[in-house]
Amino acid sequence: MASPNEKKQLLLRISPGLYEALAAWAEDDFRSVNGQIEYLLTQCVRERKKSGRYTPRQEE
Repeated sequence: MASPNEKKQLLLRISPGLYEALAAWAEDDFRSVNGQIEYLLTQCVRERKKSGRYTPRQEE
């Protein structure tokens, strides 16, 4: 079983324009592009949980 602090790796393909926009935003926020993407995804998941639309999968 993975430890709670272990991070998953994934390959993400995005358009060059989106990458440039994320890179500029990350620089403004003093983050790496990877850190910015993780931050944005975390914020989206939090908002989804708050709205009540988030239903975690039940593991068997």
